[in-house]
Formats: sequence, structure tokens, C-alpha cells
Amino acid sequence: MRIDAHQHFWQLGRNDCAWPTPDLAPIYRDFGPNDLAPLAARAGIGGTVLVQTQESDRDTDFMLRVADQTDLVKAVVGWVDLKSPHAPARIAALSRHPKMRGLRPMLQILPDDDWIADPALDPAIAAMQAHGLGFDALAFSRHLPFLRRFAERHPALPIVIDHGAKPFIADGLLDPWRDEMRALAALPNVWCKLSGLVTEAASDWRPEQLVTYVRHLVELCGPDRGMWGSDWPVLELRTDYQTWLELAESLSGVSDPAGKAALFGGTARRFYRIS
Repeated sequence: MRIDAHQHFWQLGRNDCAWPTPDLAPIYRDFGPNDLAPLAARAGIGGTVLVQTQESDRDTDFMLRVADQTDLVKAVVGWVDLKSPHAPARIAALSRHPKMRGLRPMLQILPDDDWIADPALDPAIAAMQAHGLGFDALAFSRHLPFLRRFAERHPALPIVIDHGAKPFIADGLLDPWRDEMRALAALPNVWCKLSGLVTEAASDWRPEQLVTYVRHLVELCGPDRGMWGSDWPVLELRTDYQTWLELAESLSGVSDPAGKAALFGGTARRFYRIS
């Protein structure tokens, strides 16, 4: 089964939805399963991982309700205030949902780049490990040194880097992103999503501008720790679902059937425990 390892749903003005904002006109509307289903069917996608977009318990509860209503969503990555004293109890409660598979703090918008280094996170991380939840990291390259130390401190915690840590593709910059990602990916508990890269390119992007970034991520994690995701509907700021899927297949350089099956489904199934 092919899996989309990263997609979103939201309802503007509901469930604490404060983003997207009106200036993002192509995605400033509600998105739900009925919007995604025909795109996924055309692409041969049999299941998805639904990922949070709001720093809100209500948003997480909303996603779990949606997951109850559609078989397309196979796993949910929610949000919890990981520094709250109530975090372990909240994590335990969420883990009882049959599709709950992970949590994602929004590192990219937090005021402190070293937020992830705070020992106050430890009780929540221990709860995540106790209940079998993975950690999605929404980060920029400047967060990667802190994230590497976090991953070293918690070697039993499965961590996946969303969107390849958002390299500066529009500016054509590779460093220090390239070296920081290499150091992080050397850790066996770190995985990576081949997602969100088109939206880091300029509005007049060309496929050849992405190839170095895509190949670097595939080289670092390989199909066994790399997974394709659409980042739909944010993707629609630059291109469409089918175009990104076909482009990722082409740019990845993975041609053997087993590797392609892993990169476009099997690895996400293992990481998120999708049967």
C-alpha cells in the first residue's frame, strides 16, 4: 500500500484554527477528506498520516474525530503542550485512540531555538515512549544542532524530520543545512520525510532546483528511513498533488522496486505502525 506520510485538514475559524491566514489565498478555505480522496485515488495512495497544524488540543481532538470517520487516514500526529505538568496524562489519554501515532511540537515558530533542549520536556518524552508515540520535528536548519542533541539524549524515541528541515531552496543554499542533516541522520532513531520541499522553492521554481536537496535526503536516510509525504494542501501554494508525487519519484533516484515501495509507503507504515 502506498502511504502519504504527511497531509493536513483544517476548518477555518473552528477547532482553534488560526492558520492559514487570508494572505495565503490558495489554501485559505476548509480542507477535509472529501477534498483529498479523489487526489489520493488518482495517485494510488491507500492511506495517509494526518498531521497537526495548530498548537491546540482542540485541533488534535478534531483530527481524531476525522480519523474515526474515514478509512483514508491511517495515523494521526497531534499536538500536546509537552512542557505542561499535565502532558503525561494527556499523552496517555490520546494514546488510547487506535490511530494516534505521534506528536509534533511546532519548533519552527517557537521563540527559543533551543526549546527542545529543556529538561522540562523529559516527563512528556518518557510518556511518549511508554505509549509508543513517535516525534515529528517541524524545524529549520538552525534547530538541527539542538535536535541532534535531543535525539542523542533519547535514543529510544523514533524521530522524523518533517520536510527535510526546510532547506533554503529558494536561495540555492545548501550549507549549513547539508552538514547538520548529515550529522543528525547518522543517528539510528532519526528518520526523514521527503515532503514540503516545493513550498521552500521560489514561486517560479523549476524541478532541477530541487534535485540536489532531494538526493541528499535520500542519500542520508535511504528508503528504509525516508518516506514520501505530500504536505497537502500546503503543497497547493506551489503545485498539485500528482505533480509532486511524480516529481519526487523522478528526483529521488530510487529505481529498484523494493526501494520505491519503501520510500513511498513501506517506511511510513513501519514508523507509524500502519497495518
